[in-house]
Amino acid sequence: MYRVVLGMALVILLSGCQEEKLFLPKPRSFPKISYPETKVFQNFGESYCDFGFRYPTYSSIKQDKYFFEDKPVHPCWFDIESSLFNATMHCSYYPLNGRKSLDDLVNDAYRLAGKHNVKAEYYEESVLNYPGDIKGVLFEIEGDVATPVQFFLTDSTSHFFRASLYFNSKVNPDSIAPVLDYVMQDIDTLLNSFYWK
Repeated sequence: MYRVVLGMALVILLSGCQEEKLFLPKPRSFPKISYPETKVFQNFGESYCDFGFRYPTYSSIKQDKYFFEDKPVHPCWFDIESSLFNATMHCSYYPLNGRKSLDDLVNDAYRLAGKHNVKAEYYEESVLNYPGDIKGVLFEIEGDVATPVQFFLTDSTSHFFRASLYFNSKVNPDSIAPVLDYVMQDIDTLLNSFYWK
């Protein structure tokens, strides 16, 4: 009996001395993004809007039919969708009705952009001024925020246009930076080509 117990203990001891394989988790990876080789732009000049601009051909325009359970305030509410980058720019237009209307919309734009200051690592406002009576502000917000870019444009008397860029996934600032740089070129083209009808 003594030999059986000693033999079993020896077998258990030797089986526990095998070299243990160390399993390491695979590092997180991010999907590869293929950028278009050349940028081609098309004109936006829909009849339901009082303005126009240029936007990339790899994006599409989708007019908003609903705002929560209601209709949008104006028919000129739309999204510029870039499925290539899993991004959407939400755009809204308001016809102005006096100075109070402009002040309310500008304050609302600052309030909505300022909501991201809680998580922002960097926040910058740039004044925009283009020919054709186009003025506005560009908000660039860095960090773990839902929308890294917002802006508004107005002529101060009749028109107010606002847009916010959202990536339809969790935004990791380091991994999204190259895509954001690429999309910022498109936003610059939109801003530089913008005009009131």
